[in-house]
Formats: sequence, structure tokens, C-alpha cells
Amino acid sequence: MPDTVSFQSVIDKSVSGLWTLVQNHLKFSLARDAQTASKRDWWLATSKAVQSVIIERMIATQGVHHQKNTRRVYYLSLEFLMGRLFSNSLYSAGLFEEMERALNELGFDVETLRLEEYDMALGNGGLGRLAACFLDSLATLDLPAIGYGIHYQYGLFKQEFRNGHQVELPDEWMKFGTPWEIVRPEHTTEIEIYGHVENIFDDRGSYVPRWTGTKKLIGIPYDIPIPGYGTNTVNYLRLWESKAGNDFDFEAFNRGGYAEAVHEKTTAETVSKVLYPNDQSDGGKELRLVQQYFFVACSLRDIFRRFRKDNKDSWADFPEKVVIQLNDTHPAVAIVELMRLFHDTYSMPWDTAWGIVTRTFAYTNHTLLPEALERWSVPLFQKVLPRHLQIILEINKRFLEQVESAYPGDVAKKRAMSIIEEGHVQHVRMANLSVVGCFSVNGVAAIHTQLVKSDLFPEFDAFYPRKFNNKTNGITPRRWLLACNPRLSHLITSKIGDGWQRDLDKLRGLEAFAADAQFQHDFMAVKHANKIGLAQLIKQYCNVSVNPAALFDVQIKRLHEYKRQHLNLLHILALYRRLLQNPDLDITPRVFVFAAKAAPGYALAKCIIKAINSVAAVINADTRIHDKLKVVFLPNYRVSLAQRIVPAADLSEQISTAGKEASGTGNMKLSLNGALTIGTLDGANVEIREEVGDENIFIFGMTVEEVSALVKKHYKPHEFYDADEELRACVDWVGSNYFTPDEPGCLNMLRDNLLHHDPYLCLADFRSYSDAHARVDLAFKDRAAWAKMAILNTARMGKFSSDRTIAEYARDIWKLEPVRV
Repeated sequence: MPDTVSFQSVIDKSVSGLWTLVQNHLKFSLARDAQTASKRDWWLATSKAVQSVIIERMIATQGVHHQKNTRRVYYLSLEFLMGRLFSNSLYSAGLFEEMERALNELGFDVETLRLEEYDMALGNGGLGRLAACFLDSLATLDLPAIGYGIHYQYGLFKQEFRNGHQVELPDEWMKFGTPWEIVRPEHTTEIEIYGHVENIFDDRGSYVPRWTGTKKLIGIPYDIPIPGYGTNTVNYLRLWESKAGNDFDFEAFNRGGYAEAVHEKTTAETVSKVLYPNDQSDGGKELRLVQQYFFVACSLRDIFRRFRKDNKDSWADFPEKVVIQLNDTHPAVAIVELMRLFHDTYSMPWDTAWGIVTRTFAYTNHTLLPEALERWSVPLFQKVLPRHLQIILEINKRFLEQVESAYPGDVAKKRAMSIIEEGHVQHVRMANLSVVGCFSVNGVAAIHTQLVKSDLFPEFDAFYPRKFNNKTNGITPRRWLLACNPRLSHLITSKIGDGWQRDLDKLRGLEAFAADAQFQHDFMAVKHANKIGLAQLIKQYCNVSVNPAALFDVQIKRLHEYKRQHLNLLHILALYRRLLQNPDLDITPRVFVFAAKAAPGYALAKCIIKAINSVAAVINADTRIHDKLKVVFLPNYRVSLAQRIVPAADLSEQISTAGKEASGTGNMKLSLNGALTIGTLDGANVEIREEVGDENIFIFGMTVEEVSALVKKHYKPHEFYDADEELRACVDWVGSNYFTPDEPGCLNMLRDNLLHHDPYLCLADFRSYSDAHARVDLAFKDRAAWAKMAILNTARMGKFSSDRTIAEYARDIWKLEPVRV
């Protein structure tokens, strides 16, 4: 049973009380009055009023956690894709209805004010959004937790399209500040980087290494409270902003060196300036490593401060009070830093220190792509973290001795399992370090975990037979249904009552209404209303008019070859070509909706964006096809935009090459909101099919085993190109200058990749994909049958709540108990 402590609020949360609270914040926090206040002022005042309620609970929560000296999980992630916090904070604080009424009395509504908020875009894609969902679930389940990351001045980037090309602009989400964060200068932390290591004598006459000649960085923490839904628990996310150890060189200033005087300040602040600097250059790689070390080093010192406050220096109890979850390999250097602190700073014997370290960390793997597993060159590590490199080499030496003992003389085993990758330039393999240094390694979908064990880390799985486990990802229903789709939320509650927001399995109650004609009508009316809203947004962003009665076919996710947006494009071209050759062809009118950002240095991904935009421009202007096809690419994909697209989707494109997607969470969000999935047996699609049933999903393409067999036979894309006339025409068409007459040759890269490389087997899966879309077309024409399928998708998404995922982490990995306030 969870611990419970009585909490009594002193804030008046009635409509009149909230009205007064908002007015007071407008006047005393913002120095505005009702006559001069802008909409943004009212949003800020309302946010601060909500934050007052949340902070009251946060203080109570942290007091209880300190009083009980509770065990906590610390979630380390380089990304937290939080999005907007206004609506979710209102729901979690239990204030939504009362605040809506209070705002109505002031002449506003929640929806109008919500649009004043900038997305807190501290992430790139699924990794960061998952971290945000997990924080929500941790608080909702009353689990003591703190998230740690970086307080980026700029998010990933703001995306614009110019002549169809992606252009990256600064994402200045912090330009005017945010009402949700609290700066904590009293917990400012100092860390060191660069320098060199020298051996000195200690007080016992023994040589010991000393890291010296370093540069100092200051980490200033900003806290973002994370309220749980339906509970008083409020955890927080702590983000570190970098400052120079010495901001200003007054001597240099006095001699006229003004730029020199602030050089150290400028350099230091670069560390938290931007998410994911372009690491195509050596400077970009170095900055990224410094970023990773900066935030984990600050976080570990903060964890130490909190632990010592409650436990003094009883380090043997550290793993009993502290568990640290690494969200992918970005924070993996924390393993080495904790070892350095114990061994160097606190003079702990190596074996004792390593025993504590390996009982403290757990690691989540998020990728099966070998090129996505982080590797840092040994020379770079030597430059930035010289002492840490020494510790890594010692960890590796001792580990390989264990491998040798288990597999005498097996050089191949040692080569595969070594933390150091040999070659012309040696590299530190952060994934191998994570496996060696953590007590748990988990995948994020059943098929992904199996492939992690069988393909990615087979040697480690044999060596550590109980270390690997699965925790299928999930999403928070508070953001991805309650907040983003209020029409559907109200309809669901009218049928099955409240409670599903905290127990998503209760949606199973909708199955009883799946064949009910009136409920089908109401469900699809909600979908149509959401499509009208998205159609208006498309007109605003893309200046394209679309028909809400058409099938909305949606692919929204990071732009990467393995996610195969270009396979989707080939099918669009096939449909367009069929219509040109037969204008009377009876097909379901479709609106293809794309939204995605490509990494600035990823040339092919940016070429795919250009191709989609160029094809879209031609199709949308072609009157010969009578609006049966429309293609739009919404710019600047972000959480708030996803919250407009997801409720309006009819079809969810989850078409990655089998065996390449770790899990996917967009598939879950879309299915939860009544979209049907067209997808491969990859990632969480496999488990979604198990839940919704074969008859309520459109599966196509090769299986993992078939992909592997084809690759082993040396896949030749030209064979599929030669054998399929329609496919051949579409590949040639997109590679011609037909869609880009003003930029001849600009899509050659895409055609050449498909014909001569096609590493993710688009051509091999094209015909199966096209056939699956034919089944979609037929199914959508039967409105009652489609409505039933959509309802059953929503009803059977209970497994994919992040509450279930976090409960499994807490039970199986963290051994964490709820503490109620």
C-alpha cells in the first residue's frame, strides 16, 4: 500500500476565487490592469494562477518525500518534448471547468488563451515526447521522481519551407520567458571539463591521479513542476543552464579587449544554447559531448546533495535511495562520472565504488540502427574528459578479464563486447558502456527487445542472461485524448463515465457501443468536426483547401529514411498517375497530411521533404483529378501541431521497415483517437495488432525475418523496379524534372538512392503497400464498418497508456513504491 499524508490546500479554487487569483496576478505579477492587458497578459496571469495551485502541492510533495527519506527515480534525458503546458496543467490541477467559467466572466476562454503559449520544444521526436509522457505518469502514479535535462535557449529549430526546401530558423521559445519554470540559484553547481591528468602522491605515499588544468562551467537549475492527474503529487523536471565559471575578464576589458573580456562567458553559454548541434563537424561533436557531460555532472552533484542531506555519507545506502534511468545513451557518461566521484573524490576502493554504480543505473535502448548508437573518438574523449577516459579504459580492462574468464581465447567475443572499438581511430561505444554499467537494460516494444537481444547485443544477452527486459512504450491519455480531443473525451465520458483518464483499460467499455448506429454517428461526427478544424489550419498554413469528408491519411513523425515517407510518396504518385490515365477512376478522395523535420545535416531527408512539397504543388493545382487527391506538408511540426492533427486523422501511416523502428508512439496516439493503422509488423505495431485485432488494422510488407533474408541475399532494388511497370514509372517520374522544372536535377539524389541503394527496402515493399491501400479504400466506403473499426481502435488502446509502462518500470526495475500526499 502507498504511504499517504493528509494535504489541505489554502487556495480558494472556486470560480470567484480563481477570478480573484487571476486578477491579482495580472496586477501584482505583471503590473497590468484589465483595461491595458493583452491576451498574452491574460494568459500569463491565468498560468501563474494555475501555477500557484500546483506549487502549493509541489511544496507539500517534496516535504513528504524529504520527511520520509524516500527512494526516488532520477530520469536523465537529453530531450523533454513538453509542448504547451497550459491545458494539461489546468486538467492536472483539477481546475479546468472552474477556470473556464472564471475566464468567461473575464471575456476569455481557455482555447483562446492557450494559443498564446509557445511550445516548450526541448526535444526532437519520440524520445523526448516519451520522456514527457513518463514524467506525467510518474506524478499521476504518486511515484517519487525528478527528471533532469538541459535548459536549452533554443529548441530543435523552427522549420519553414522556401520553394519546397526546408529552412531552419532559431526556435526562440524562451524569448519572452515562461510562467512555468522556477529558477533555483541556491542549487547552482560547478563542474570541470578539459584539462589533463597528472599523478601525485596522496597522504599515504601512493600515486593517485589528479584531474587538473580544467575549465569550469556553472550549472544553474530551472525547475518545471509536473503535476499528477487526480492526485496531489507534484514532481518536477530540473533543467540546467550553463554559465562561465568566470563571466567577465575585467583586466582584458581595461586593455581594450572587449570581445576577449566576454569570450569565456560566450563559450560557456553555448553549451545550453541549442538542442543537438550539427555534429557533422569536429566542433559540433565536441559541443555535443560537452553538453552530455555538463547535464549529467550537474545532475549527479544535485543527487549527491539531496542524498547527503538525508543520509550523510552512508554511501552503502546510495542504491537503496537512488535509481537513475538513462533514456538512451546520451546520459551514459553519468556512469563514468559517478565512478569518478566515488573513487577519486571520496577515495572509495574501486570494487566498492563499481558495486554501487552498477546497482544504481538502468538503461533504456531506443534504437536498432547501429549507426545511431553513440560512439565518441578516443582523442575527443581525451581532450574533453581525460580522467573519464582513464576510468573507461580501466572499466573495460576489468570487464574483458571477466569475458576472457567466461570465454577463454574467444577474441571475437571480446571484440564485440569491448567498450573500446578498435580501428584506425579508437572509439568509446556508449551503448556497450551502458550495458556493462547498468543493472537493467530494457527495450521499448516486445519485438524490439527481442531484436536487441538477438541482433544488437547477443553476446551481452548470453553473458548477462537476466539483465535484458521489455517495457513497451506508452503515451499519457491526459494529453493525447483528454486535452487534445475534448469532443471525443466528452463523448467517451457520456458513455462509460469518468475514471478512464487514470485507468485507460476502462475504454474497453466502449466495445459495447461499437456496433450501435447512434454511437457510430456521434463518434464519426466528432471526427468530422476535428477534420473541419484541421482543414482550416491547412488553409492557414499551406493555402490549400481540402474536403473534410475525404479520407485524412496522416504521416507525422521525424523525417528519416527508415520511417519511409518516400514510400508514401511513391504510392501518392501511383494514385495520381492512375487518375490521370483514368479520370473517372472510382477511388476514395484523400488528403495526405505530412509533418516532419529533417536533421539539418541529413541531405537525403531534406531532399524527401522537397520532393513531397514539389509533388504536392503539382497535384493540388491539377484540376483534371477533381480534388480526389490533395497533399499537404504542414511546416514546423511540434507537439501543439500534433495535437491538432491526431484527432482529425482517419488513417495512421506506420510504415517503417520491419525491424528498424524501436516502438513508435505516434501509432498509439493516432489509434487512441480513432485512426486506423496501415503499417508493417514493426515496433509497437505488432502489439497494437494483437490488441485491436487483425480485422481492425491494415498490415503489409515483409516481416523482420523476410527483411533479414532479403538483405543477406544482397538486395537489388533494380529487380523490383524492372518487374513492376507502375513502380518503375513512379521512380523515374519523381527523379525527372517534371515536378521541379525550375530546379533541374534537385531530386536526382532521391531517385539514385531508391535505384542503387534503397537501404530500407521501399521498392521491395511497394506492391504490398499499394495493395494494402486498396483495402483501405474499400473499407472507408463502408461508413458503418469503418466507424466500428475506429471505435474498437480507441476502445482497445488501454495497454498503451504510459501509466502501465511506468508501473512496470516501478515494479520490475526501480522497485519504487507510491507515496501519496
